[in-house]
Amino acid sequence: MGLESLTRSTWADITKSYSPSQIDVVGTLAVQLIFFWALSGIYILLDILFPHYSHPHKLQPRLKQPTLPELRECFWMVARNQMLSTLIHVGIYAVLHLFRLPPSLRFDAALPSLAECIREISLSMLMREVFFYYSHRILHHPSIYPRIHKTHHRFTAPVALAAQYAHPIEHLVANILPIVLPSLILRSHIVTFWIFLAIELAETTTVHSGYDFLHGAAKMHDLHHEKFVVNYGTLGLLDWVHGTGGKSARKHMAESR
Repeated sequence: MGLESLTRSTWADITKSYSPSQIDVVGTLAVQLIFFWALSGIYILLDILFPHYSHPHKLQPRLKQPTLPELRECFWMVARNQMLSTLIHVGIYAVLHLFRLPPSLRFDAALPSLAECIREISLSMLMREVFFYYSHRILHHPSIYPRIHKTHHRFTAPVALAAQYAHPIEHLVANILPIVLPSLILRSHIVTFWIFLAIELAETTTVHSGYDFLHGAAKMHDLHHEKFVVNYGTLGLLDWVHGTGGKSARKHMAESR
């Protein structure tokens, strides 16, 4: 049996043996464990284990880096946020079960095709850009920023773990919904959603890492944490449309030198 056949057979067995709620909750936690927690740990350990490799890629000076107590606080806040989102996740399935409603994602025994994955992940990325950009801009409104979003901006020199260091309301509105809603709207296969989630977690962890490994992406988001008024989006499309990226970002970068 080839690897592809084995994978499809294994997935078919999983869908027969477990309920959609079990598959979704456990699988989503596994994706977060690998692409957020493990990747964050790797970025944090780079400074300790491979300083000669990591230091040339560091975006901000050592004096601005978070202290060990700040990293511990960051860890517990992120853990709390993820516990909250997991409880909501389980609660939604409890409500669906109570009212005998089907899940919004698909749990077909057949895995999605490559073409389907590419199409739906591409559309999800575009939708996520819209949802995240505008929710992020709203969080920067003067009447909201001090109460909610200021928490995330505590780290002016962010580290990977700080990608989800946020007020619980922000975590739900700006971190979770912009990633979950596109897949719900498209009624994606759960595996397609997991791939999209993995991509987005790897992206946000990397741009918050403090290292410029993505040809400028981390540098642009790092500038947002430093200046606050540029680079609100993820892809840069809506920053270009609204004039909050590109020339505006370069102007702030020139002023900071």
